[in-house]
Amino acid sequence: MQTKSIIDFVGNTPLVEARNIFKKEGVTLLLKLEGNNPGGSVKDRAAYYMISEAIKRKNIKQGDTLVEATSGNTGIALALMAKVLGVNMVITMPENSTIERVKTMRAYGAKVILTPADKGMEGAIDHALKLKYKKGYFRLNQFDNFDNPKAHYKTTGPEIWRDTEGEVTHFVSAMGTTGTITGVSDFLKEKNENITIIGAQPKDGARIPGIRKWKEEYLPAIFNLKKIDQVLEVSEEEAREMTIRLAKEEGIFAGMSSGGSVATALKVANSIDKGVVVAIICDRGDRYLSSDIYQ
Repeated sequence: MQTKSIIDFVGNTPLVEARNIFKKEGVTLLLKLEGNNPGGSVKDRAAYYMISEAIKRKNIKQGDTLVEATSGNTGIALALMAKVLGVNMVITMPENSTIERVKTMRAYGAKVILTPADKGMEGAIDHALKLKYKKGYFRLNQFDNFDNPKAHYKTTGPEIWRDTEGEVTHFVSAMGTTGTITGVSDFLKEKNENITIIGAQPKDGARIPGIRKWKEEYLPAIFNLKKIDQVLEVSEEEAREMTIRLAKEEGIFAGMSSGGSVATALKVANSIDKGVVVAIICDRGDRYLSSDIYQ
């Protein structure tokens, strides 16, 4: 009998057509359901690659303690993958993160340290750095770790190319760490340099979990603007409205970053006469039930 581990089910997520929120002859809008990963988000891919590659390079070994700053999904993915791969995980994150995320990380066995909300992700990053130097923890640093985009070059990009039979013309992703959009861009551009890569980022003042406009000093090292053809801004209202529409009209229960991604993809799809637009659905909506989005 051939058996599989939970890791074998990371990736190969469904690609489904949006048939209710968008209808236009000659244009197809496809949504990649990353909530179907074992940990419930696209971050499972990067978490597995970052930890497993660090073990392969002997940067870490089983029993070591890792530390990472996260706003949520990466922390859940790391908590899951860490225990499966035999290392310990310490997560630092802003205290205004939803309780579902905190409890899920702790359920997987991670230690979660909440940092002041007014310091944002930058404060969580600073605290992770303190623990690295004070406690000697190994910091994965998803923002500067090139195993992050590598995961998407190796898996997400090839899946999109395969499942669209090479017909994808536009790829849209929310930008957080930028690992997804960077890695997918690398792969798809190798296959067809005419594929348009579009990143969604929040308008000034918008608070959309999972999508960020970084301060210059905190800009991820993995980010390369040359790999993105167009950056479109999305408002908090647009992201929120689309998140609700996805659940009610398409049966896709997701978070606000997915709403931002699809709201942006809809703008792209409406602006072209022919093509196949693929957008990332970043995670599942169950980790946002305590927030006000589904009130």
